[in-house]
Amino acid sequence: MQDDGCTLSQGELAGIADALLERAEEDDDALARELDLVDPAVREQLLVSDFLNAFQVYYYFFRRDPGDFERERLVLQPASALAHGVLLDEEDFFRVVFRVEGGKPVLSVCDDESVLASFEGEDAHEKVTRFIDELW
Repeated sequence: MQDDGCTLSQGELAGIADALLERAEEDDDALARELDLVDPAVREQLLVSDFLNAFQVYYYFFRRDPGDFERERLVLQPASALAHGVLLDEEDFFRVVFRVEGGKPVLSVCDDESVLASFEGEDAHEKVTRFIDELW
């Protein structure tokens, strides 16, 4: 989060999130467009708050549905959990963890013992796929 004096109270964030969600009417694309219009410092706070879920944040960054099972997993987690990471997918011997750092999406590929690679930005999903494919 930026330290520019724009830290909002939980009540203010809740009001902004409620207004965004109401205008979006459960449409993922509409919510992503609404979030695009929010001041970047406020958006950064919302993207790691308890007022959105991890799927909404994932969709905001990647503008794609991760799949039914992954979507269900993300919907059950608050966006605040993204500060530490949320399990997105498990493929063979690898886990893909989604988190938000400094207002940017990060996907990490992990095994049972460590983080093997991390990718940041809008193309992180494609980079994770290539990385896992190259390991096999």
